[in-house]
Amino acid sequence: QVQLVESGGGLVQAGGSLRLSCAASGRAFSSYAMGWFRQAPGKEREFVAVISSSGGSTYYADSVKGRFTISRDNAKRTVYLQMNSLKPEDTAVYYCAARMRSGWSNDRGAYDYWGQGTQVTVSS
Repeated sequence: QVQLVESGGGLVQAGGSLRLSCAASGRAFSSYAMGWFRQAPGKEREFVAVISSSGGSTYYADSVKGRFTISRDNAKRTVYLQMNSLKPEDTAVYYCAARMRSGWSNDRGAYDYWGQGTQVTVSS
């Protein structure tokens, strides 16, 4: 069992920055990939970024590439999402997720545990 708790969301003006954190407890954090997803009102939950278990590989959605950075600190059992140059279209509830199986994925169905989400609102 893995528990995930996100924090760091809030209200920011367009062009601003936020850093989201996701703290994990339970099974060995360093053994599984971690992803960030987001869901805007009336839309499906979409992939944002993923990082491998070691942190050596990352992959981003085209919509955030060059603006967002995913990282992890396995000693602190925490994954981060640094969001820069935020746009109003980035407004959503952001979720972190853990994938227990080997490899990584941008498919939300490939993740086994989810946090409760944190709201990010970007004003124009």
